[in-house]
Amino acid sequence: MRVARKVRNFMEEKKMTLEEQIRNCRKQAGISQEKMAELIGVSRQAVTKWENGTGTPDIENLVAIA
Repeated sequence: MRVARKVRNFMEEKKMTLEEQIRNCRKQAGISQEKMAELIGVSRQAVTKWENGTGTPDIENLVAIA
């Protein structure tokens, strides 16, 4: 039981928010918010909102990010 609890706690700590996942994806690709916006077909401000958690990409944009 103790091992299972430790594994579960570890997994909980490693969860990232959608904002963090979008930001990490972009940074791993080595592109700016502006370039990401251009590739997806949205404004740079939209990408900023997604990364700040003040906006959420629609399903088509989530697919494009993935």
